[in-house]
Amino acid sequence: MTIEGSIPGRWVEGAGAVLGPLLLIAAVLTRIGADDFFPGQLAAYAADPGRMAVSYGLFAAGVVLLWPAVTALARIVAVTHPGSARWGATLVVLGLFGRVFHAGVSHLAFQLVDELGLAAAQRAVADTYAAFHVFKGAGVCIMAGWIVLPAGAFRARAFGAGPLGVARCVALALGSVLPLGVLKGSSDPVSLLALAGLAAALVPLGVGLLRNGPAPRWWAVALVAALVPGAYVVGLVG
Repeated sequence: MTIEGSIPGRWVEGAGAVLGPLLLIAAVLTRIGADDFFPGQLAAYAADPGRMAVSYGLFAAGVVLLWPAVTALARIVAVTHPGSARWGATLVVLGLFGRVFHAGVSHLAFQLVDELGLAAAQRAVADTYAAFHVFKGAGVCIMAGWIVLPAGAFRARAFGAGPLGVARCVALALGSVLPLGVLKGSSDPVSLLALAGLAAALVPLGVGLLRNGPAPRWWAVALVAALVPGAYVVGLVG
């Protein structure tokens, strides 16, 4: 299997596999102590907006960074089981889209606390929580993707043929039990176990990708270092 020359490339995929799960774990640890459902999450934001904003920002960033990790794993699975790779990667990525949508709605709900006060924001969210949106169907993908992709990884021996490889497939499948939805705190033991499983499965994959090849050119590193803060400046100005 050739990683070099693939899209988006081993550096993006490796960084996503390492940073994605770690950012999700950091996000959940940051919000520990807050009730997992929306009234408690909004109350926690009202009491400590900085902590909750950081937590939800880390979670959203971790979710986005998982997609290149998924493409890397799917490419390995596709060598021997292309069908499992296609279905698994598609379901997981669709599920990640759903989680990003949830993150956007959660961000808006926090702004309601700032503008309207806690009680009014809680009433507004309670009255609209079940409203229809196109990402309702993504909930199935969020859960199913982390079952189909690990099953394909097991069949393809993507993590190796021994007990450690099997354990990493099982760990990856734990991603299916991570709670989903708007303003879900996800700081309970089940959530921590699910994220620990993602880290156990994907971080070693990412490290292997980053080590498997030459270092990036100096100008590429400088370009990325300039583009990341530059993008935030443009976003703030816009």
